[in-house]
Amino acid sequence: LTTGGTGCAPRDVTPDATADVAERLVPGIPEAMLWRALEHEPHAMLSRAIAGIRGRTLIVNLPGRPKAVRENLAVLMPVLRHALEQVSGGGAAAARI
Repeated sequence: LTTGGTGCAPRDVTPDATADVAERLVPGIPEAMLWRALEHEPHAMLSRAIAGIRGRTLIVNLPGRPKAVRENLAVLMPVLRHALEQVSGGGAAAARI
C-alpha cells in the first residue's frame, strides 16, 4: 500500500511510478474507492490512484489524507484477502495481511 502523491499536482507521481513497475493493472480497486470517496468529497474525482500487480505483489495507491485513507481502506479491506490469495497463486494460507 502506498499513501499520498495521487493528485494532480506536479509532485504527485505515485500512480506514474506504480504504472512503471506494475505488470498488470487492477482497475476495479481504484474505481470502487473513487465511487465511495465521491460520496464524501467532490475533489476525489481528481485522484489518479491506480492498483496493479507485480509478480506476487498487489500494489494499491491510497490518498495522502488520513481520513481519506480510512475511507478507502473501508472499501478495500472486504476484498483484500481474496485479492492477495489470487495474486499469490495459492489459498488462504498463502495470503498474509
